[in-house]
Amino acid sequence: MPELPEVEAARRALQAHCVGRRIARCAVADDAKVVVAPAGRAAFERAMVGRTIVAARRKGKNLWLQLDAPPFPSFQFGMAGAIYIKGVPVTNYKRSVVNAEEEWPSKYSKFFAELDDGLEFSFTDKRRFARVRLFEDPETVPPISELGPDALFEPMSVDNFLDSLGRKKIGIKALLLDQSFISGIGNWIADEVLYQSRIHPLQIASNLSREGCEALHRSIQEVVKYAVEVDADLERFPKEWLFHHRWGKKPGTVNGKKIEFITAGGRTTAYVPQLQKLTGAQSSKMVATNLEQLAENGDAKDPETDGEDADMLKPKKRATTSRAARGQQNKDSLGASARKARGNGGCSKKTGTNAEAVAPKMAVTKSNGEQDLDEPSSNAVNNSDQVIRRSSRKVKPRK
Repeated sequence: MPELPEVEAARRALQAHCVGRRIARCAVADDAKVVVAPAGRAAFERAMVGRTIVAARRKGKNLWLQLDAPPFPSFQFGMAGAIYIKGVPVTNYKRSVVNAEEEWPSKYSKFFAELDDGLEFSFTDKRRFARVRLFEDPETVPPISELGPDALFEPMSVDNFLDSLGRKKIGIKALLLDQSFISGIGNWIADEVLYQSRIHPLQIASNLSREGCEALHRSIQEVVKYAVEVDADLERFPKEWLFHHRWGKKPGTVNGKKIEFITAGGRTTAYVPQLQKLTGAQSSKMVATNLEQLAENGDAKDPETDGEDADMLKPKKRATTSRAARGQQNKDSLGASARKARGNGGCSKKTGTNAEAVAPKMAVTKSNGEQDLDEPSSNAVNNSDQVIRRSSRKVKPRK
């Protein structure tokens, strides 16, 4: 949060109220974590004053203002970034931090501008995972240059979508969150479209049936377009959407069906087991392992800390989290294998295994816009042979 619909609502509001206006005054926050200003805040502000806003542009969850001359201010929304225009309703954010009773501009403002007609707008970020930058040409440099097609403006054709999924041996939830695959889809949209298309979040993408792929393609288009049409106002989302019931990991139901929470793609994930089942070679044991991991690790102990925009998590933190999840799964599997080996008199037979899915590396966006490759979580891959081999290795005694 915010995801494509929220950022698009902000873009449309800026387009409607600010285009054609000249920036008379600008103030950026003294916050080096959020405001990337190598030449200093004063230089950033000087570059804005006197410039006319030509257009408001967006790709994925990134927004930038096209001015009559570069550089252009760019906003990466992170977990709680938001655009507010004084006196103009923009959208009903799930985790809004500014209201009519608070001071203006908000103490969380990172970029403030007053236009020549007196209108004022601000980009705020309470959580400090957002980024405000200046670019000569935002589309040609990271993070925007490394994004996949925009889920709203550049939708894949059904055939291209099918072909692309057929080559991805990774869990479908993790793939949807990969901004280099499709940009703009975050945690709540991924959960929603998988629920509506009746696909388990851990299902390997390449194992989806043609019908499943087509249903998912349709759901992405319908959910994104509807959310954009209502300006991301959550009160206007259909009551039967999973969206209304997925927050805070609270027990509940949607349309009379029980909601459960697991970890998929490194993220807390809401799904409906009665409707979203693993198919093909994948076993339901993966779900049990995942639930146990979620309980032991206390994933997202505080609902507010569950990153709704994984792109902005620090690479080291995200890599550590991914390694911890894999380590817990390996630990559980190793223990089970050791117990099995002891039960068989110290010998382990190789059991028949399904074709192993080799997960590709995933792009992780750094705070400076660069991307590293990180191995995705392996909780959707049954690799019992490898586990048995590991558990049978001899450990040399310490001298």
